[in-house]
Amino acid sequence: MKKTKLTLLTVITLVLLVLTACGSKSKDTDAAADSDKVVKIGYQKGNTINILKESGYLEKNLKEKGYKVEWREFSHGGTLLEGLFTGNIDFGHAADGSGITAQAGNKPFVYVGADKPNPEGIGLLVLKDSGIKNIKELKGKKVGVLKGGNHHYLAMLAVEDAGLKVDDIEWVYLQDASQLRTAFETKAIDALGTYDPFFAGAETDLDTVNLTEGKDYDYPNRTFYYANEKFNQQHPELVEVILDSIAESDEWANKNKPEVVKLVSKALGINEKVIKRAIDRRTYGLDRLDEKIIKTQQAQADYYTKVGLIPQKINVSERVKDTK
Repeated sequence: MKKTKLTLLTVITLVLLVLTACGSKSKDTDAAADSDKVVKIGYQKGNTINILKESGYLEKNLKEKGYKVEWREFSHGGTLLEGLFTGNIDFGHAADGSGITAQAGNKPFVYVGADKPNPEGIGLLVLKDSGIKNIKELKGKKVGVLKGGNHHYLAMLAVEDAGLKVDDIEWVYLQDASQLRTAFETKAIDALGTYDPFFAGAETDLDTVNLTEGKDYDYPNRTFYYANEKFNQQHPELVEVILDSIAESDEWANKNKPEVVKLVSKALGINEKVIKRAIDRRTYGLDRLDEKIIKTQQAQADYYTKVGLIPQKINVSERVKDTK
């Protein structure tokens, strides 16, 4: 009788252990499922995704689909795209040249959208007291840029448009906008290729001449939205939610520029007067990719091949989500 009681007690104990384990496993599975329902967004301070982050539109729209948002900040487009390739983020925003360089390096990603053109957001500056009055006078001079950046492309187009060769310029490649500004102020370079808001900062703080002002080099200066290849394949509907949310946020930004100025000024630690100058000359907005946008990006990629910025020709359309 005693043995029977012990056996029954053992069976009950085993059953309880199994049930507890199953319950624990169920909770772990539920937790894993919850963690899977997170969309990881990469952004840089002051750009349109930073504005999207502050607007709250994406959280609201993804919540309806049962997803949460995780924001990850990057210092520049190159590191952001690296995060995209490695799966550290699902979606992000970077310049046109960054996408070209990444594709030339055979990195996996997909173009999914673009900002509206911002041709006035880049320029080629000289100091007024330099005595340089036009681009032809840059022959043999030092021009500082970030290699392969939108302002570098503009500067090369301007040089050729003036009848010079790209090799007529001594290009000085620096690492970031602050290094460019220092080199320009100390006259270590003769001209500065630059982009907003640092372009606006130099115009505001220094006595400068913009050698490309009012010129049309058939370059729209767009930044692009990129998705992780696997994320785009598995969740095209979420990519659409993100793009629609960006469009909402951009519409809000155009109607509330004073608030955007404060937001971007605080994020970047740059004077509101400078940020206002940069924001006032641009229109926020999302463009869906079409043949014209792809053709323009392809022309830039071909140019980068021609001047040796990338090692071989690439086909931009191979990395495009769709062409509506």
